[in-house]
Amino acid sequence: VQLQASGGGSVQTGGSLRLSCVASGRAFSTYGMAWFRQAPGKEREFVAGLNPSGRITYYADSVKGRFTITRDNAKDTMVLQMNSLKPEDTAVYYCAAGTPKLPGLRGDEYDDWGQGTQVTVSS
Repeated sequence: VQLQASGGGSVQTGGSLRLSCVASGRAFSTYGMAWFRQAPGKEREFVAGLNPSGRITYYADSVKGRFTITRDNAKDTMVLQMNSLKPEDTAVYYCAAGTPKLPGLRGDEYDDWGQGTQVTVSS
């Protein structure tokens, strides 16, 4: 499946951003989906993920209570709503699709990746 991420930008601490990932190609509704991020000089890390139906979600401890991941299988779209952003959230965010064993925390569990979208949070 091909993935296109968008919605990144620059905000101040406490601000909000909404990232979208639109899929095309094979059946979106059969894939587990996730957001990962990579900050400069750091390894890629899991942010949030959800199962094919969207009923089961997982979050990194660092974003729990601030980020919300959802999907709309009718529109082949996944969204990451990010609130109360902090400077440490600054990174390139990637959406990913695959068939991971839940919770799907490892990047190598995903087969397809979007191109990444930059999120910058200033203090």
